[in-house]
Amino acid sequence: MDNNHSGAVIDQQSCDTLSARDQRALILHLLYAADSFDYQVSLDAIVDNFSRGFDCIIEPQSALVTQAQAIIDAHAQLDEQIKPLLDNWKLERVGCMTRIILRMSVWELEHTQIDHSIIINEAIELAKGYAESDAHKFINGVLDKWVKENKPALSIINNP
Repeated sequence: MDNNHSGAVIDQQSCDTLSARDQRALILHLLYAADSFDYQVSLDAIVDNFSRGFDCIIEPQSALVTQAQAIIDAHAQLDEQIKPLLDNWKLERVGCMTRIILRMSVWELEHTQIDHSIIINEAIELAKGYAESDAHKFINGVLDKWVKENKPALSIINNP
């Protein structure tokens, strides 16, 4: 329980109870905040601000924070993997949210056992909600290319 600005008592819930889709959206927001501060502000400080600013407790040791930190730590390497996939685009010209969604998705494709089609679908849904108009089509194409180049056996199985 916590007090809001009017003095009323509010219940805060743990972010661990959020759906997988909502957890991805929260990770996206944490990554956006980190990116907005040019990675000069610690994720712990960002998490603390989010927990105080919203009715959601983000546990510092949660899988959600661990994943966000791993993506932050690897953002430069992820960018290097994404660059060759951008036909006729420079990564710097790609919108901020689109770039962050691509980083998240490539990280998930490499580090989780989640089926690539689920990861791509979730990335498309995040793009529809948070990225630039038509970014979902761009993200779909880039991630599909990543899967074909990095997990060719999966690509053949799902696209005979």
